[in-house]
Amino acid sequence: MSYGQGQPGYGQGGHRPPPYHPDGPQGHRQGRPQGHNQGGFGQGGHRPPPGPPPRQRKRRRPGRIVLVVLLVLLTIVGGLWIYGETSLNRTAALTEYEGRPAAGAGTNWLIVGSDSREDLSEDRQKELNTGAPEGRRTDTIMLLHIPDNDTPPTLVSLLRDSYVPIPGKGRNKLNAAYAFGGPELLAKTVETTTGLRMDHYIEIGLGGFADLVDAVGGVEMCLKNPINDPLAGINLKAGCQELSGPDALGYVRTRVGPRADLDRVIRQREFISALTEKATSFGTMINPFRVIPLVAAAPEAVTVDEGDHLHNLLPLALAMGSSDLVTTTVPMGGSERVQGVGSVIRWDREKALRLFDALGTDAAVPADVIVKPPK
Repeated sequence: MSYGQGQPGYGQGGHRPPPYHPDGPQGHRQGRPQGHNQGGFGQGGHRPPPGPPPRQRKRRRPGRIVLVVLLVLLTIVGGLWIYGETSLNRTAALTEYEGRPAAGAGTNWLIVGSDSREDLSEDRQKELNTGAPEGRRTDTIMLLHIPDNDTPPTLVSLLRDSYVPIPGKGRNKLNAAYAFGGPELLAKTVETTTGLRMDHYIEIGLGGFADLVDAVGGVEMCLKNPINDPLAGINLKAGCQELSGPDALGYVRTRVGPRADLDRVIRQREFISALTEKATSFGTMINPFRVIPLVAAAPEAVTVDEGDHLHNLLPLALAMGSSDLVTTTVPMGGSERVQGVGSVIRWDREKALRLFDALGTDAAVPADVIVKPPK
């Protein structure tokens, strides 16, 4: 039997057509229209290229996260440090002169609270109850000695009404030296009177002091008795309470009390130590809402000597906040009125010399020269 033309299923001439293969030259069976989509293949019957593999989720590395956090913190701290160092107010307080005391053991700071209203607006003066401007004065004068050995640091209050010789001005009240010649003459007067060379100088202004207190969120003080002083703008109850900037300023400036200036210097020493301790506490240092305002307020609040730097303030803060800090006033020999000067305080010369000699040699301060507050 022969096969001829027209046999079913065969092509012309009786030849069997080639089998269909999707990857063949035509990509379709003979007789199918071009471009017919075969079972999910792309145009022309071609298989689409495979898609990218699914992305694997990267594991977070705790070490890398900690490193990034530390770098961010170091950047912030470094920025704040640079800002503070370059923004500090500086003045020529500690200068060389003939007969200046030689450097002794340890480190001496002259701490001054300025009563100047020069940088305060009228509204700010009313807010802080500073009263009318009375020229350039100082309300607080302290000497902080930081020893090089294990002897505890000592904070000595130099009463502003102390009757002392002021170079080139004769004898007068100690705070008159600041009025006559600013920080330079005050530092020179303290050095020549005590025989101690001052290594560092720091001055805090009225408005700046209040800003520092507010920056750390207030400072807690425990009052044995209530204090009501309209001139200082305070009416404080007895007991423990947190003082804001204006109240704190009134607290350290008021003379209300049975011993007036003596009670005031005790309050000043206690408050400055408490403020320093809180400002340098761990809770303040890790709280950006505390440390940033604190650093921002410091340049406006603080003036240091030309040779002082931000790193010099750390030993000062640690000493002021030390639980071993010895606090005293220069031993007094009595008070009197001097014509043309007013009421003054004379030092007990023998005890004062023993006090300053101990500080100059890093020796322990004799107990009998320490003026203790009344109980």
